[in-house]
Amino acid sequence: MPRETVVIAIGGNSILSAREKFSIHQETEHVKESCSRIAEIVQAGYKVVLTHGNGPQVGDILLQQEIAKDRVPQMPLDVCGAQTQGELGYLLQRTLGGMLPGKRVFTMVTQVVVNPRDPGFRKPSKFIGPFYKSMPRSSGGRVYRRDSDRGFRRVVPSPEPLEIVEKAEIRKLVSQGFLVIACGGGGIPVFRTKSGIEGAEAVIDKDLAAVRLAMVVGASTLLMITDVDRVALNYRTPRQRDLDSVTLREAETHMKEGHFPPGSMGPKIEAAIRFIKRGGKRVIITSRELALPALKGEGGTAITR
Repeated sequence: MPRETVVIAIGGNSILSAREKFSIHQETEHVKESCSRIAEIVQAGYKVVLTHGNGPQVGDILLQQEIAKDRVPQMPLDVCGAQTQGELGYLLQRTLGGMLPGKRVFTMVTQVVVNPRDPGFRKPSKFIGPFYKSMPRSSGGRVYRRDSDRGFRRVVPSPEPLEIVEKAEIRKLVSQGFLVIACGGGGIPVFRTKSGIEGAEAVIDKDLAAVRLAMVVGASTLLMITDVDRVALNYRTPRQRDLDSVTLREAETHMKEGHFPPGSMGPKIEAAIRFIKRGGKRVIITSRELALPALKGEGGTAITR
């Protein structure tokens, strides 16, 4: 019997770094590395629901659209996000299927409802695409901001995820034993209107969407895989201190003190706080190499009530 249900959220940068020159070979190799760790978790008896980021990928697709706009019709941002769900879902599903013979893996093209009046539409904050050493001279209406100390990067609107449209279907597939891949890239942002569902030009933060997904499937643990082994205070300074375990109250205090920048660890800590407050048992933040040991309490940073 599975020990517990775990939602695993892997960052888009874990699949293709925004600093890397894109190649499908490079992306496929990173997917294999991540999937090998996820397969270990499944084989250890955990029931896994998987989600992923898409920051580098959706930025690249959007850039392709803009470069070729004089030759082919330009697609809106929500459609570009849907493309990344298909691309990454396919690579993850194909790879996990090969590593877990007999395990049924299913990628769900997932829509997530947002509020058209969300302030995130007025203040773009989600970093996507490649890094630039300096501010691009011709922005063409695009917005760029410094992403920590790594350079300049494009930002797009990132509204709050309110509801997963396909939640009933996801629950059913999980109950039937599928390893479900859902809410890729935070989900395709959509509005509910009188005439139905309409796409929204935005990219939802995948960690905040992962909290919604974890609530839908009744997960006790949210595992966020990133590029560091542990969360740290005073990161990349002589005073850096890695954290093994953090209480909810400590996480909130560290957040207020400004230890977690918006472009990196900030959204993960915010998601962790929300998950615990909504009844989740624990959040683990770690690298893919320590994913299984961290679930066993032998690595990473654990955030609990």
